[in-house]
Amino acid sequence: MKNYNQLPQLYLRIAVGIGFIIPVFDRIGWLGPAGSLNIGWGNWDNFVAYTNTLLPFLGRPAANVMALIATLAEILFGIMLIIGLKIRVVAFGSFLLTLSFALCMAVFLGFKAPLNYSVFAVSAASLLLSTIPGYKWSLDEYFSVK
Repeated sequence: MKNYNQLPQLYLRIAVGIGFIIPVFDRIGWLGPAGSLNIGWGNWDNFVAYTNTLLPFLGRPAANVMALIATLAEILFGIMLIIGLKIRVVAFGSFLLTLSFALCMAVFLGFKAPLNYSVFAVSAASLLLSTIPGYKWSLDEYFSVK
């Protein structure tokens, strides 16, 4: 039986991976300063303030920790999805992370917010990616060949 999901899974891995990495560049200011065109945060303080908006019950110090944890997870998930390492586990972690983002956005910013940024779609895409039986053009495939 032919496997027709080789190119779509690669495209999905790269799209979700880049989708994690680019916002990290934004929040550390590599894409430009706050207030510039197409810049969401522009610096770490703005991102922590946004994180505090999504997790108001934690307070600012805890929001800083959660922002750091989310950022590290996004960097790790992004790189691992792009290079194709431990895809199934990383994709499932990506699903859980983006689902938690989407639910916090829906509760504290309104249900339209996660829809505007396609967070539920990325979450669903990550879940789907975690169920694919094989990952062509990946380190997982390379290491599985004996």
